[in-house]
Amino acid sequence: MTLTARVALPVLLVVAGLSAAGFSWWLAAGGGAALLVAFWRRQARAAQQAAFAVPRDTGSRVLWTLPERAAFQGALAASQRVRRTWPALGDMIDPVAADRSLTRALEELSEVLARRQELRRLREDLAGVRDADIPADSPARMAADLQEERAGAAWREAGEAANRILRSIDTAARAGEGFIRERQVAATARHAERTLARVTGAGTVAESGPELADRTEAVIAAYRDLAI
Repeated sequence: MTLTARVALPVLLVVAGLSAAGFSWWLAAGGGAALLVAFWRRQARAAQQAAFAVPRDTGSRVLWTLPERAAFQGALAASQRVRRTWPALGDMIDPVAADRSLTRALEELSEVLARRQELRRLREDLAGVRDADIPADSPARMAADLQEERAGAAWREAGEAANRILRSIDTAARAGEGFIRERQVAATARHAERTLARVTGAGTVAESGPELADRTEAVIAAYRDLAI
């Protein structure tokens, strides 16, 4: 309401100026009123408390903690890098099978991260009762310590699983990008070799086929690891 009242003053001045200039006053007033009503409705909607609908099906997972969201966003960025290498790799990979493997890896990562954020909240709850004023030999304290130890072990296991998936996606991206860059450099070197041979009359040297073949095997191995 305050912001609308502030906007109303210049609108009234514009309406008065148009009326003084001979413009129809009721048309100017109607336009100004419609503008103020639309502005007020927009501000009132923006001021409402937002509500987010969480998917109810069991296959959906919602990440609300910042570390897990950041990890999954990094995995999405790496997967986009992987997909951008597919056109240049040609027949080296099957895009359909590679997409299926990449999607499965992201799905497994979301499951691990969802479990990890639940463990994060559980560990915070258990840490909150650690300083409770109860004897150290209390059965409740001993049970809480045992559950905290189990939660910590599950936390570390989930972190290792998430890092393993993240490394596999990043390895596939690096392998594809490295092979493409090396093939571009090899093409530039072959062009320079032919140009120098034509200019200087010197013979050509051996091609770098074996090295590129080894790189090809490395790319295929990276995608094979991603599928696993």
